[in-house]
Amino acid sequence: MNPATDKETIKQLLKEALAETLEERRDLYDVFVEVLEDVAMAEAIREGQRSELATRNEVFNLLEGSG
Repeated sequence: MNPATDKETIKQLLKEALAETLEERRDLYDVFVEVLEDVAMAEAIREGQRSELATRNEVFNLLEGSG
């Protein structure tokens, strides 16, 4: 078998197993959601540390839709 095919097969099997487990165990689903939120927050912080600083006005202009 092709290594790329093996990788895709393993990836699909893992997704299916995870989805089934999360359906059966709601408590694990809640923990999984929290973990994903934490990972996303950590990535946003790292991205913010790598980017240029913005002025207060730039931020508010973006939030107000005029930037």
